[in-house]
Amino acid sequence: MDKVVLKGIAWDHTRGIVPLQAAGQRYSERHPGVEIRWDKRSLQAFADYSIESLSKEYDLLIIDHPWVGSAAVTGCVVALDDYIPKDALAVLEANSAGVSHSSYHYDGRQWALAIDAATPVASMRTDLLAANDLAAPETWEQVIALAKKGKVAAPAIPIDLLMNFYTFCIAEGEEPFDGDVVVSEATGTRALDTMKELYTALAPGFFNMNPILVAEVMSNTDDYYYCPFAYGYSNYSRKQYSKNILTYADVVTFGNKPLRTTLGGTGIAVAAESLHKSIAAAFAQFVCSPGWQASEYILSGGQPGYAFGYQDPLNNQVCNRFFTNTKATLDNAYLRPRYHGYLQFQEEGGFYIQEFLKGRIQSASLVLNKLNLLYTESLQKSDKNLCNNSR
Repeated sequence: MDKVVLKGIAWDHTRGIVPLQAAGQRYSERHPGVEIRWDKRSLQAFADYSIESLSKEYDLLIIDHPWVGSAAVTGCVVALDDYIPKDALAVLEANSAGVSHSSYHYDGRQWALAIDAATPVASMRTDLLAANDLAAPETWEQVIALAKKGKVAAPAIPIDLLMNFYTFCIAEGEEPFDGDVVVSEATGTRALDTMKELYTALAPGFFNMNPILVAEVMSNTDDYYYCPFAYGYSNYSRKQYSKNILTYADVVTFGNKPLRTTLGGTGIAVAAESLHKSIAAAFAQFVCSPGWQASEYILSGGQPGYAFGYQDPLNNQVCNRFFTNTKATLDNAYLRPRYHGYLQFQEEGGFYIQEFLKGRIQSASLVLNKLNLLYTESLQKSDKNLCNNSR
């Protein structure tokens, strides 16, 4: 009998690809008739490239949860309810890291398993803070004070700015996408002005940096002491991974409440065009199983979407207490919209926020008008597809 070869596509970072390669190797050892080969793409390509296109080439897909609305409409990935037992899914749901598991549940079906979990959390160089007799910020006001000293880093490419805009809308008392506009003009203006106070105090180079590049700069130079929010990477809290260890922590308070950051992470899905859907789903179940997620997935560089190993002393020793230090922020994370059409909004919306923070757009009202127009267009795309599917 010929060996079954499954092809998977992941994203190009230790956190993204190495745990999958390790799991694939072990799965093949336990199932000698199956081989799993993983390709990788950049983090930006991960955000930009169509899952529908990838599903024609790969059996296993690592996806972002805002894709699930498109999955439900296009049928490019299978609903895993048809392949994984209900009791196994119930165990995963009960042990989800925050709302990671349910973020892949849409229109009554489970389109992926939450293989990985992340949300923007704080990170810092505790050695530099101590050497300069400084305490880690606990409030937003303290973040701004440290930023004005030139010692704060933060990712500021468009997608990260958009995610942080959601955070500050919530901090101002209004959850986005709860009506006909993205957010009210009063709340949106306050959120943008709050962001501008921070980003005008940062080095302009951060407008070209994603969370990975910020972590690299913080761990390989002594220029910055603290980052108030960037998607967490436990790798940088591990010995020998980088020049210096980062310590991760929950985010600061804003108006006496912790900031509520925007959920990220990834899910593992099975392409509808795969010739081996049952085997691919069995591997997805294996890599997200309690035993594997609680041990080998973390120890091979991963950040599980299920919290089975989050309190384990060994895991936290390896990761400088990354999991226990940041779980409260992850549990409180905001879930983005997932309707078919939302990704069009996400791909373009952050540009206008970045232009405002750079001073190239002077009016917060203009930014909000642009966002509302994009939102309306994205809803029209969603409505159009729903109409087409109902015929």
